[in-house]
Amino acid sequence: MNGTKKKKPWRRRLKRLIVLLVVLGLGVGAVRLFVWPDLQASATTTYGSYTATTGTISNSMSFSGNISVKNSETFTASTAGTVREIYVSEEEEVQAGDRLMRLTGGQTIEASFDGRVNEISVEEGDEVAAGASLIQIVDFSNMVVSLRVDEYDISSVYVGQACTVSVTALDLTFDSSLTHINRIASSSGGTAYYTVTAEVTVTDDVLPGMQVTVTIPEKEAVDAVILNKDALSFDETNSAYVLMENEAGEMERVYVETGVDNDNYVEIVSGLEDGDTVYVLEESASSASSGLGGLLSGLLGGNGGMPSGGDMPSGGGGRDFSGGGMADFGGFGGGGGGGFPGGM
Repeated sequence: MNGTKKKKPWRRRLKRLIVLLVVLGLGVGAVRLFVWPDLQASATTTYGSYTATTGTISNSMSFSGNISVKNSETFTASTAGTVREIYVSEEEEVQAGDRLMRLTGGQTIEASFDGRVNEISVEEGDEVAAGASLIQIVDFSNMVVSLRVDEYDISSVYVGQACTVSVTALDLTFDSSLTHINRIASSSGGTAYYTVTAEVTVTDDVLPGMQVTVTIPEKEAVDAVILNKDALSFDETNSAYVLMENEAGEMERVYVETGVDNDNYVEIVSGLEDGDTVYVLEESASSASSGLGGLLSGLLGGNGGMPSGGDMPSGGGGRDFSGGGMADFGGFGGGGGGGFPGGM
């Protein structure tokens, strides 16, 4: 008898567990059968919009370099003697053929190019030895820029190619062209680099040694249809397409041919016209997860309300397709990328 009485509590617990499992199973089945389809029907798809515009687009290569003088000459005494007369002063502009200095023994020093007196190392009456430095003339107007181009880009540059030289410290840009390519490479980390030179005429505030960026244009499209690159999608064959709304209010693929592109925009050669609006999928999420979560939370005694931050993010001018019905254009405001600068 005592042994029988000890087993009854376990039987009661087992029966309660079985009943609980049955109730939970029925509840889950009911939710899946009756509630889940309605929750799935409330799926929401949101699109961002972009507008094709007409403009100019170009791409380019950029390289860092240093600016240096092209013409510089330091004159020295050919023989020992005395400085008889100095005709110029430091910072003075001189032209080729101007007399600079006269020494005993008939030695007269003349400028060999147009430039500026950068430094005078002697004074009148000084005794100098043969080979002593006397005066330095520098052309600070016509400079050269040296840049290193790696083996992957060197085939895209050539002598005479137009470029721009931007002086970093002064925020100044000058037109230039490539004048020389040293075809003997130097290696760095297993990659071959070639020294390319550009000549540039600069203003007085540009000094030798300043850092510059040389930009070499590659391709340009003028009066072309241009689209933000974020609006493009690609299929399994890597063909570019955009999403456009058809007459039925549904999104469909429209394949496009692309041309010149840069970091932000791409030329659309065919497939779109100026003013066309295209869409890109931003969010495709079912409210089933949140609805089911609220239901289960209510069953378990939790807070069934929407958590903070559950609203749709602002901005982007998105399209909202809810409940399978036609999209509402009333709140559509021309999403990200809809505006485009006049030129790039």
